Amino acid sequence: MFKLQAIKEHLRQMKGYIAFGFILFFAGVVAGGSNDGFASFLNGQLAGLESMSSTIDQSSNPTLTMFIIIFLNNAIKSIFIIYLGAFFGLIPIFFLAVNGMVIGYLLHNMAELHGGAYTFEIIVKGLLPHGIIEIPAIVIASAYGIRFGVLAWKGTGSLLFSRSKLPLVGKDIEYFITRSVPMIVILTVSLLIASAVESTFTVWLLGL
Repeated sequence: MFKLQAIKEHLRQMKGYIAFGFILFFAGVVAGGSNDGFASFLNGQLAGLESMSSTIDQSSNPTLTMFIIIFLNNAIKSIFIIYLGAFFGLIPIFFLAVNGMVIGYLLHNMAELHGGAYTFEIIVKGLLPHGIIEIPAIVIASAYGIRFGVLAWKGTGSLLFSRSKLPLVGKDIEYFITRSVPMIVILTVSLLIASAVESTFTVWLLGL
């Protein structure tokens, strides 16, 4: 299950879904940064982040609290989003698009208030150090969720129209779930590293 060659082979099989995940995420960034019609919805999403930030600020050890909250939030969501993909892939698609939209919306507002140079600095200092690990991890988790959704559609179609194909779809689902286990471990470790970077190095860079 945890053989490196098998993991690499399954990632190759998943490359189309991962590519779609990145396209969807960056489409969300563009939509969030260019369409004011989403402002009310995205402000609601940001309210949850502000509550999280308040909890961190009030902690006796903000660095540790920030690390724990970010890691648990990202890791739990990423694991759930893989298997919630069983609901025909709708939840991971929504999750990925909204995450992109929130980032796009924040960067757009920042550019309007402080200008492009300041926003670029925030991207370099406040987003890239941990985002270069965190964003691909979230995209890959969502891609796996979307793949599970495709399998759910196939299973439903086979159940309704071609029951002879059900055993094949069942084997595909079993194989997918088996291969998702090592990926969960990899994603969890990646998000652990990203959370450590964000709560320490990113904070230090922003303070310079």
